[in-house]
Amino acid sequence: METDKTIRPRRNGLANILKNVAWLLGGKGFGAVCSIAYLAILSRSLGLKDFGHFSLIFATALALVALASFQTWQTVVKFGAEPVHEKDWTRFGRLIWLCGGIDVAGAIVGCLVAAAVFYGFGGMLELNPRYIDVAFWFACALLWSRMTTPNGIVRVLDRFDLGIYVEAVVPAGRLLASLVIVIVGPTVERFLFAWAFFDLLVGLLYWIVAWRLVPEALHHRHFGFGRDTLVVNERLPQFFAVTYFSSTLDALYKQGPLLAVGYFLGTSAAGLYRLADQLAQGIGKLSGLMARAIFPEFAVARTTHSADLFRRLVRQTTLIAAGGGAVVTLLAVFLGEPLLLLIGGEAYVRGAAILIPLAIGASFELASVTYEPLLYSTGHAIYPLIIRALALVVLTVGILALVHLGPIGVGIAVACGLAVLWIVMSITVRRVMKNFVRTESAQ
Repeated sequence: METDKTIRPRRNGLANILKNVAWLLGGKGFGAVCSIAYLAILSRSLGLKDFGHFSLIFATALALVALASFQTWQTVVKFGAEPVHEKDWTRFGRLIWLCGGIDVAGAIVGCLVAAAVFYGFGGMLELNPRYIDVAFWFACALLWSRMTTPNGIVRVLDRFDLGIYVEAVVPAGRLLASLVIVIVGPTVERFLFAWAFFDLLVGLLYWIVAWRLVPEALHHRHFGFGRDTLVVNERLPQFFAVTYFSSTLDALYKQGPLLAVGYFLGTSAAGLYRLADQLAQGIGKLSGLMARAIFPEFAVARTTHSADLFRRLVRQTTLIAAGGGAVVTLLAVFLGEPLLLLIGGEAYVRGAAILIPLAIGASFELASVTYEPLLYSTGHAIYPLIIRALALVVLTVGILALVHLGPIGVGIAVACGLAVLWIVMSITVRRVMKNFVRTESAQ
């Protein structure tokens, strides 16, 4: 089988970013409609307490994925951009096998950690003992399904359209499964099984798509050259370690507050917080979409564009992201309560007060979306790690100080931490860009 002929050269930086964001938004728009529908079914059919159990299991599994999984897609994009541009499939294939092997090792270790967490500390999260076994197997399914190497292959090849088709399987599948489960009889176990099944299916489909795109690179003859790949890419271990810890801190920031609500305030409060948080993250998911579209383009632009063109690209994307952040906040203020009433019913309406600080936090995250890809592409990957660690400290202190206010106190702590992240990131990026332009001009 030959390498896909549709792998195409890139266009102007901003145009390519907007094209990829459009693809991502198209897919996520479909996903958003499905997710609102299945979230309404899930929250209403399970009730506040069981929805809280489902939320805590899901959040714990995602935290385990963050701790044990490696965001290898960033490594594939960063160090695969050059061999893909040169069509050096041997070099690219060796990089893929190295990253894929790391993904597998992470999944194995993650399953061992999941066993220790759920069977050793499940009671700390107030999980019903009947859910311990299913929670463990659910976490294992997510660990094996969320390997990111094939995602990186699709992104570095600029085939975001194929990625969208694959990822549409999850929301569509969850919605169909939710309808069936409601008819058969809603239980936490059945919803978890359905969620796990479609995650595993998408993980498999991503590998199939990646193989069909670059079968030459994924040939088994490229396996076993991990040491050679590390020698060719001397900065790979450092970049890999920094992006792993940075993404782990980011995931802990996202899942930690919900786990804290469950620990300090109980399962029902966790269900209330989860629905508000789901809406805030849903509104703010544009930041994640833009990051996925921006990083590959920055990785290429850094090596092919002049300093002035690169700086202009950064400025344009930053302004777009900042405008999106303002829209996020307005949506939460005016549509938060009606959406909660529509999705969860009267029992969840009081979550509107929680949604506002969470949405403000999401707007700060969206406004800073260009910063991390920029710092990665300019060789300053250590800065986002340090800044995220600082934000996590602010979050932890804020939760301990404000948890007596209930879930809204945790929401305020989340917003404060993300505000600190935006401020410090802004200052850091400004200094990095000044030094970058000065260095490029001197050459």
